[in-house]
Amino acid sequence: MIGLIVTGHGNFATGITSSLRLIAGEPTDYAAVDFTIEMSTEQLEERLDAAMTSLEATCDGGILVLSDLAGGSPFKMAVMCSLHHPNVEVVAGTNLPMLLEIGMSREFASDVHALADQAIATGSKQVVKFDFAAMGAQESQPANDEDGI
Repeated sequence: MIGLIVTGHGNFATGITSSLRLIAGEPTDYAAVDFTIEMSTEQLEERLDAAMTSLEATCDGGILVLSDLAGGSPFKMAVMCSLHHPNVEVVAGTNLPMLLEIGMSREFASDVHALADQAIATGSKQVVKFDFAAMGAQESQPANDEDGI
């Protein structure tokens, strides 16, 4: 199993974890590490290091860290910690579809590097914009008897 750590500014990690639990159930081999306003970067680094150390004991497939922003303190501290832990990948730009996909598929994955690539691909595909023009074109087509959007 590949371990999973989510980190970010404020309550990003625990907030997005709450959504994960609601949709997919309680994750295993998982840690949410928030970086709240009263914490120093040293405290964040300690918590990330402790999470990595804990997951290494049960996750022989490596650890994937999902962070909110590239270049932010949670991302930088995760990268710094990963230098002392083998087989750790750090990805920034986490969104809920990415977390759901990775959270559910990591049980069957054996390569943390491929899983990191999968996270990036999934997260990128889920950033979309609603297009009213396309919706208008759909409305002008004859309706069918199917329910849905």
